[in-house]
Amino acid sequence: MGGLLSIEETIQNPETAPPPDPAEAPDPVAVPPRRRVLRTVGLIAVAAVLGLVGGTAVGYRIQADREPTALPPLNQPGLAYPAKPLPKGEEPAPLSAAEDRQVKTDGDLRKLLVPRPAGARADGPDGWQSLAGYVNGFTRPEGALEFQLDQGVRRIATRAWRVGEYKRVEVNLVQYRASSGIGALEHVESQQRIAIGQSKSDSLGKSVRGSENGRYFVYPVERRAGYLDLYEARAFIQRGDIAITILMSDTRKITESEIRSLAERQLGRL
Repeated sequence: MGGLLSIEETIQNPETAPPPDPAEAPDPVAVPPRRRVLRTVGLIAVAAVLGLVGGTAVGYRIQADREPTALPPLNQPGLAYPAKPLPKGEEPAPLSAAEDRQVKTDGDLRKLLVPRPAGARADGPDGWQSLAGYVNGFTRPEGALEFQLDQGVRRIATRAWRVGEYKRVEVNLVQYRASSGIGALEHVESQQRIAIGQSKSDSLGKSVRGSENGRYFVYPVERRAGYLDLYEARAFIQRGDIAITILMSDTRKITESEIRSLAERQLGRL
């Protein structure tokens, strides 16, 4: 049959098979024009920026064209300062030592401690006390030491006494450096929070007369098998850069008037 191939020969030799009809080939996939998409996105971004800038400029222009609105006056009375210094001889007299608390507290702090009552005997420090000795009376001396150093403690004066066999009283004046700001207040508030949070305390304490933040606490009796009854009372007061702490314990009931009176007398000496 000349040069014609049989069907079998065509199957056996695919390389010699005739090419497919171009009309039957699949259509090529259309590729989107990338440049056109990027150009559209860029135009949108530029339009958004121009709109923002234009809107801001218009807003500033409108605000600038408006009349200024007067502000309301400050809620504060006018401060009265003399136009010029007073003539010589008419200046106000300086505060006396009795009126200037700073003169007291910058002097000998030990002299500001309330005196021991008649018949009481010294029991512990009586005068200056070291910081180590003071923090040793806390449950966690290391934490108390770090706290005091952070608050800028300056010096401590202590007076402790005993009345009878079991009653003991301790008064501390803890002074802080002026640069520390509120060291005395921080110490007093910290001790008050501890006093309130203790399980044996059933109250928030009571205010000390003459003080803005001083409080005293009288605790219920603590009883343990094999031990004498324990009664406690405490007071914590801040006056300027000085923190007052008063600790009182006895085997007999401590009255509110007792701790309150001592706190008021010590506060009065500052």
